[in-house]
Amino acid sequence: MSVARFPVEAGHIRMFAQAIGDTNPAYYEETAGETALGTVTAPPTFVMAGAQFDPDYPLRPQPGRPWMGSGREPTGTPSAGAEGEGTGLHAEQHFTYHRPLRPGDVLSAESREGESWTKEGRRGGSLRFSETIVDYRNQDGDLVVTARMVGVVTGRAPGEAVA
Repeated sequence: MSVARFPVEAGHIRMFAQAIGDTNPAYYEETAGETALGTVTAPPTFVMAGAQFDPDYPLRPQPGRPWMGSGREPTGTPSAGAEGEGTGLHAEQHFTYHRPLRPGDVLSAESREGESWTKEGRRGGSLRFSETIVDYRNQDGDLVVTARMVGVVTGRAPGEAVA
């Protein structure tokens, strides 16, 4: 993900917290003053909402294009994997906060590749793991959050015969 401008707003934090069912008073303007930080702060996974500011984000429906969320294929769109390649999965997500996110912050996000490794699986053949690291910086260029996602691609598609 690469985002040039991701404004952090109190209303966006509130809607995000409501969407995930989190009633922590730190996420709501009317109760945040009573918390230890004394101001609205964002939930730990909030930076994932930055994907909505990425015009090329592949998981958001695009007008006139097939969407992976529905359809006859398991993902709604034909497999984009290479011949003989299995299914891609989201395996892990980690967040390192260098300071709390607050309304008024304006973030930018840059992705970079992390480590990659392979393990042998029982049913899906070889499992290829890879990290994607996203650094979120504020309007002053300070590193605020580092997100690390681990994805895995199976060596075979589900139900594919073992060679």
